[in-house]
Amino acid sequence: MKTLMLASLLLLAGCASMGGAGAPPVDVKGADVSKRTMDNGDTIEEYRVSGQLRMVKVTPARGAPFYMYDKNGDGRFDNDKDGVSPVYWKLYSW
Repeated sequence: MKTLMLASLLLLAGCASMGGAGAPPVDVKGADVSKRTMDNGDTIEEYRVSGQLRMVKVTPARGAPFYMYDKNGDGRFDNDKDGVSPVYWKLYSW
């Protein structure tokens, strides 16, 4: 029974790690990337396609990097139903 449970957990973990393959959910091919470092050590990378901001990657001095996206290209970062802009973290990659 324990072996079956362990095998199913490993299978689920493998499936969860397969999605996306590290590609962002927005098209940033040919984007102009501007990178700046803030006074506190945080690094901000802005990805602009045809002058329009499509993605921002924030790498804090301490902690994991996180991303903000404009998936539909309307010039605004995506919001959920409460008007809060979601932040995305890459948990792990292979």
